[in-house]
Amino acid sequence: MEERILKFIAALRSGGVRISLAESADAFQAVDHLGVQDREAFRLSLRATLVKEARDIPTFEELFPLFFGGDEPPLAAGMEDLTPQEAEMLAQALRQFGQRLRETLERLLRGEPLRREELETLGHLVGLHRADQMRYRDWMVRRMMRALQFDQVRQALEELLELLAQMGMTKQRLEQMRRLVQANLQGMEEQLHRYAGQQIAENMGQRPPDEAVDALMDRPFQALSDREMQLLRREVQRLAVALRSRIALRQRRARTGALDAKATLRANLRHGSVPFHIRHRNRHLKPKLVVLCDISTSVRHCSELMLSLLYHLQDLITKTHAFAFIDHLEYITPDFQEHRDAHRAVQQVLHRMPPGHYSTDLGHSLAHFAQHYMDTLDGRTTLIMVGDGRNNYHDPRLDLFRQMARRARRTIWLCPEVPLTWGSGDSDLLEYAPLCDAVFHVSTLAELTAAVDRLLTS
Repeated sequence: MEERILKFIAALRSGGVRISLAESADAFQAVDHLGVQDREAFRLSLRATLVKEARDIPTFEELFPLFFGGDEPPLAAGMEDLTPQEAEMLAQALRQFGQRLRETLERLLRGEPLRREELETLGHLVGLHRADQMRYRDWMVRRMMRALQFDQVRQALEELLELLAQMGMTKQRLEQMRRLVQANLQGMEEQLHRYAGQQIAENMGQRPPDEAVDALMDRPFQALSDREMQLLRREVQRLAVALRSRIALRQRRARTGALDAKATLRANLRHGSVPFHIRHRNRHLKPKLVVLCDISTSVRHCSELMLSLLYHLQDLITKTHAFAFIDHLEYITPDFQEHRDAHRAVQQVLHRMPPGHYSTDLGHSLAHFAQHYMDTLDGRTTLIMVGDGRNNYHDPRLDLFRQMARRARRTIWLCPEVPLTWGSGDSDLLEYAPLCDAVFHVSTLAELTAAVDRLLTS
């Protein structure tokens, strides 16, 4: 059972559930106290110790019965009461079919389920041993059903019943036979579904999830699949916790670690300016941020993860004003305050302003910002631009961007495109760059995290 629980925990981790070693130990202690005889108590003890967030409960509930399920679904046997004459008619009718269909029909009439060896052979035939995501489960089941010729069996059943009717079998007996075979076909399908789920769950438990996530940290945003992006959305929360601790420590040190030379000299004039009494600056203030994010298709993942990181770090920031733009600008801070989830907030914004082909117009968005939101910038504000600087040959409005950069304490640009492409085609980034204090290349989550770390500690 311990090995089974360990595989279950590994599968949960592979499914995106964050489980520490301490929480795994808590799960084993709970099982030691409550035992495994009461299945419901066993399930609740594992869920209470392993699941921390409500969004992970569906993953737990999906995987638990696959590792700790009951017996295989039974198949019914209902033809024992056939008279000798009916049995002879059935045997004669079955001889009209090929060997494989005949054996399958006989098995369904006897209520004989698939053996473990047969399931393993089927799974290997359809590639089940390589599947490590539950979304492939139904597809694998359909492939196994095709291998077992379920459609041909259903057609053969109708032909069999027609032959038996011609031989004189009663309608009552024919209907009984139809219900039996159909019920056993459904039971066999449930058997395949359970086996496929168990095998995929086993495969998930054998895959090292941390290595997979670590590899995704250096995967370019444009190369991420939907599932990989979902893993990174979960990873952002863990990264934010680590960043929060590191940044808070540096900010505390900054309050007392910066030597104030002038104050030190004044304090030690009576000692001939020998610095007996050291004075430090204590002028550290939490930053204010104004973030303008391009959420067009080419840079949407970068903008979403950036916003998610910032909103997980709000206790280290005085205020964040977030804006999104494609062909026009929208103030999206209320969306994040409502959802507390960058992905859902971005999806809500995209519903209002869906991306189109070659529709980005940063110049128009800057004009909207200058007209309505310029007062969000002051001497304590860091202005952050997230985007590739591609403007589809519209007016980049460098005059407005220059005014914004002058009002802000500093201006930072985060670009997911490689530097070799900056300024190529419709890219205006090389014109914006001289007006910025720094331009960072952030094509991966690792680079984005490093940039945020530098922004909040420098």
